[in-house]
Amino acid sequence: GSAKEKAIQFYRSCMDTQRIESQGTQPLKDLLNQVGGWNITGVGKAKDFNETLQTLMSRYSTFPFFRVHIGPSPSDLKTNIIQIDHPEFEMPPESKFKEKNYLEVTYQKLKNSYLKLGGLLGGPQDGPPDSFSLTLSFISNLQRVVTPLQERQQRGMLFFRTTIRELQEKAPAIDWLSCLQAVFHPMPMNLSQPIAVHDMDYIRGMSQLIEQWHKERVPHIYMILHLVGNLSPALDSRFQDARLELSKILYGKMGSRMIPDERWRKCLTDTSFFFEPVLGQMIVQEIFPQQTKKLAEQMFSEIQDALYGQLDQLEWMDEQTRQEAKVLISRLQVEIGYPAHILQTAKVNLEYQNLEINEDTFFLNVVACLKVLRENSYLKPLQHHSRDNWHVSPWTVHSYYSIRHHTVVFPAGMFRSPFFHMEFPSAVNFGAIGVFMAHELLHTFYGYVLPGGCPTCNRSALQKSIDCLVEQYESSGFKVNGTFTLLENSADTGGLAIAYQAYKNWLKKHKEKDLPKIGLSHDQLFY
Repeated sequence: GSAKEKAIQFYRSCMDTQRIESQGTQPLKDLLNQVGGWNITGVGKAKDFNETLQTLMSRYSTFPFFRVHIGPSPSDLKTNIIQIDHPEFEMPPESKFKEKNYLEVTYQKLKNSYLKLGGLLGGPQDGPPDSFSLTLSFISNLQRVVTPLQERQQRGMLFFRTTIRELQEKAPAIDWLSCLQAVFHPMPMNLSQPIAVHDMDYIRGMSQLIEQWHKERVPHIYMILHLVGNLSPALDSRFQDARLELSKILYGKMGSRMIPDERWRKCLTDTSFFFEPVLGQMIVQEIFPQQTKKLAEQMFSEIQDALYGQLDQLEWMDEQTRQEAKVLISRLQVEIGYPAHILQTAKVNLEYQNLEINEDTFFLNVVACLKVLRENSYLKPLQHHSRDNWHVSPWTVHSYYSIRHHTVVFPAGMFRSPFFHMEFPSAVNFGAIGVFMAHELLHTFYGYVLPGGCPTCNRSALQKSIDCLVEQYESSGFKVNGTFTLLENSADTGGLAIAYQAYKNWLKKHKEKDLPKIGLSHDQLFY
C-alpha cells in the first residue's frame, strides 16, 4: 500500500485500545526474550553485552549509554559528521535534591515504581531483591560522570574530534565499530571513521563503570529498563499507569501532565512522529493552497525591500558594510510553507516501501517504524552532504533562521489565524506574520551587533543605539537582562519597524480592506 494508507493503518492500530489491552504484555515479553531477557539470575544463555547494545541501538532506536546523532562539522558546515554525547537521563541527578532524606525517599519510590514496571513483564521478582537498587545506583553513578555544559565550554571540549580507533582505546567497554556499524548499516564503517564527541570525560567514565558493574549484570538490566521505558507507551493501560506514577515521582505535579489524556491526541502524535512527510502532505493540501503561498511570498518580498530601505538610514553602518549587508539579504534562501519533497508522493512512498503495517498489532507497528526512523535519522543524513533545510514539521507554529544554510523557514502552520488569513486586512497580516518574517530576516545581522563584529562601523553610534535598547527593556517593569536578551530584542523591535514600513509600501500598490464594525484605523489594526 501507499505511505498514506500505512499511516492510516498505524493510527487505527493505535486507536484500537481493546486489542492492545487483550494482547497485554506478550508482545514486549517476546521481544525481551530475543534480546536476552532480564537475565538477573544468570540462568540460561546470557547474550553478549555489546551484542545486546547493538540490537537495541539498530532495531529499537534505544541508546542507554550514549546518544548518537548526525550534525554539521564546525570546520565545514556543509559536511555532516557522526556525533556522540551523553544520554538524556529520565531520573534527576542527586544534585537536584537538597536533602539527603528526600533523596532516599525518592529512590525508594523509584525502586517500587521500577519493580512494578518490571513486574508486569515477569522480571525483577525472578532475581535478587537488590538488583534494581543496584541499577538505580548505577544510573546515579553514570550521571555523576557527566561534565556540566558550562565546564565543557570553558575547557573548549564541546566538540572533540576523534576516530573510532581512538574512541576504542579511551572507552574499551563498548565495541564502538560494531555498534556504529549496526546503527549505520549497510553503510561501511572503519576504525578511521571521524567522530565528534561532546563529553569525552563522560565517555571514559561510562566505560569504566560498565567494566566495574559488569559482573552483577547491572548494565544489562539498565539496558533492558531503557528498552522497556522506550517501548512501554505502545502497551496496555497498566504500563501507562506505571509510567504516569513514575513521572509523578520524578517531576511532581508536572509529571501528571506528561501523558496526554485523549487517546486520539497520543495516536496523532505517534503517527506524525513516524510518518511526518505523509501527514505534512495531507495538512499542506488541506490548509495551505497555492494562493496562500503566493501571498505569503509577496509579503516576504515586500519586507525584504523595506529592509533594504532601512539599511540606507542606519547612521552607524559604513557604506561598505551596507553593501555587504544588502548582498547578504539578496543571497538568503526563503522556505515558505513546506519542503518541496513532501508533495512528491512517489518519493514519499519509496521511503516507506519496506515498512509492513498490521492494524492488529500496534506494538509491532511501532517496532517496525523504529527501523524506518533509523534509516531516515542516521543513514540518509550521513550519506548526503547537504541536508534538507527543514528542522520543523510543516504544521509547526515556529519560524527560524538557519545560519548553516543561510535560510529562513516559515512553516505552513504559521499561516493560520490569528497570524494570517487570506481574508484579513493587510494591516493584520503585516502586523502579525509580517513581524515574524522581519524578525527572522534580522537574525542574519547578529554578527554586526556583537562586540568586534563590525570593525569599520561607527562603534560609538552603534553602542548608543544598543544602550538605548538595553535601557528600554530593563525599564519595562519586568526582570529582564537587556544585555543578555539584546539579539532577540533587536530583532523584535527592528522587525516591528520593518514590517510597518513594508505595510506602508504595500498600501501604495494594493487596496486595503476595512473592518467597519471594529472601529479601528488601519494603523491600530497593524499594532
